[in-house]
Amino acid sequence: MDETRALKVVMVTGPSGAGRSSAIRALEDLGYEAIDNLPMSLIPRLLEGPPLPRPLALGLDVRNRDFSSEALIELVDHLHRTPGVVSELLYLDCHVDTLVRRYSETRRRHPLSPDDTPMQGILHEMELLAPLRNRADVLIDTTHLTPHSLRAEVGRWFAPRGGRPLALSVQSFSYKRGLPRGVDMVFDCRFLINPHWDPALRDLDGRDPAVAAHVQADPRHADFIERVQGLILSLLDAYVDEGKSSLTIAFGCTGGRHRSVAVAETLSATLAQLGWRVAKRHRELDRGQNALVSVEQG
Repeated sequence: MDETRALKVVMVTGPSGAGRSSAIRALEDLGYEAIDNLPMSLIPRLLEGPPLPRPLALGLDVRNRDFSSEALIELVDHLHRTPGVVSELLYLDCHVDTLVRRYSETRRRHPLSPDDTPMQGILHEMELLAPLRNRADVLIDTTHLTPHSLRAEVGRWFAPRGGRPLALSVQSFSYKRGLPRGVDMVFDCRFLINPHWDPALRDLDGRDPAVAAHVQADPRHADFIERVQGLILSLLDAYVDEGKSSLTIAFGCTGGRHRSVAVAETLSATLAQLGWRVAKRHRELDRGQNALVSVEQG
């Protein structure tokens, strides 16, 4: 399929208070036709109608009349099979403490707990949306983003560009938990020296300079990074010519906290310096945040 002629559809979801409305407005300013809270059962009928002149941005959350994670996943799969449509699921994530603070500041009621504390609704909603978070094509964590920086991040992913049109996602993961879904390229970092066995580094992660320096001290690290970067850079323009709009690169190690994270950080920085649009995602570190939410639920 020629993605330059296909209808672009961006579905935007995430927990209430994470910035979905701001993201929808940002997409509208980028030239998308924005439709918020359209019943999901009507979306296929919308796309089956007359050709649409502009890309679509669809806001979907628990306020939709027929919303459910299962129904949205079915819709995502349906759109992926629909000729002439290129769809992406944008998930706006946010830490529970930040969502509670935002509701406290605005004094709004949570849609899932209008007669209870926002915390109850937030935890329930995050549980409902967990399958969608795992299926997201693009995940933006808004915990530390201002509305202005969120707009910039949405533009970085979805603005039409004449320069480098390929959006890159660089991820880290643990082999013990299996390969992440939807990745295009996977590299194994388990041969590198493991900071886990250093007591001073065990509780840190690969974003910490001390852990990164430990991994980089492995004599095999420099050659590995050079070869991986050379391979990826040699392929990016070819992927652009082939019509791909996004590419996901994943690095794995045993626990997904040290070696793979450090290598993913290194590659992300290099690609960003070269002008590519890069988003980072560390799956096991994200799971750690979700584990905190589960503890708070108990």
